[in-house]
Amino acid sequence: MLKNIGIACFVVLLSVSAFAAKEKNMIQIKGSDTMVNLGQAWAEKYMEKNPAEFVAVTGGGSGTGFSSLISGTCDIAMSSRNIKAKEISLAEGKGINPNEIKVALDGLAVVVHPKNPIDKLTLAQLADIFTGRITNWKEVGGSDLKIVLLSREVNSGTHVYFKEHVLRKNDPNAKDEFAPNALMLSSSQAIADEVVGNSSAIGYYGMGYISVKQKAVHVAKDAQSAYVVPTIDNVVNNTYPISRPLFLYTNGAPLGLVKKFIDFCLSPEGQGIVLKTDFVPIKQ
Repeated sequence: MLKNIGIACFVVLLSVSAFAAKEKNMIQIKGSDTMVNLGQAWAEKYMEKNPAEFVAVTGGGSGTGFSSLISGTCDIAMSSRNIKAKEISLAEGKGINPNEIKVALDGLAVVVHPKNPIDKLTLAQLADIFTGRITNWKEVGGSDLKIVLLSREVNSGTHVYFKEHVLRKNDPNAKDEFAPNALMLSSSQAIADEVVGNSSAIGYYGMGYISVKQKAVHVAKDAQSAYVVPTIDNVVNNTYPISRPLFLYTNGAPLGLVKKFIDFCLSPEGQGIVLKTDFVPIKQ
């Protein structure tokens, strides 16, 4: 009898603890590695303004963010792509209603080692390089060196976007894939680091990761078009050909602390942080 009472008390305590944890002033955000620096910058400023509240931000890829939202292990999913139909179906099966909020814009930079003489490529050339139809830099006017391909892993929204918009040229019926020898890396930072140490490498990531240690290639829609560098101005004026929206997803319309945080992200101050982290504000 006493044992049963003890177990009952333990269950009640667990329930109270779970409820208390739910009511704590804490927000869990997971997802896109492209957005993780932006998310952390938002969180730091938000917590500075609201010291009684805590915002935890981790990456792992857009797919990880959606999985966490669906499983109820995060309050907000960061994503550099739209949620897929199969993810919506999974969510609905668990009583989750994914709600999409566009919070910024991003340009995807294609980067090479600074010593690589190549500084401009067309979308068609990029498609041929990353699918393996072009395998040597001399085929696009560079040195006689084998091209080392770097890609984000398949769980990444950046990977999905680059495949659909560059490799498959926005054709929903296309089946083009990354070359089998492409190195699938776990983060944008890993690609940045690999390019620094490999003069034959080419990779891609959100332009917020560009540094003087890599060279961003100028990209043209085709051979007759202007070659455009990935900059904020060129994403805003829609001249840079590889750009995309960035999203936060919540379970239904945001409420309480989650709404308060997202309102901050969309505020003039929050959009100023977007600009400072080399992304493009949706509110000028």
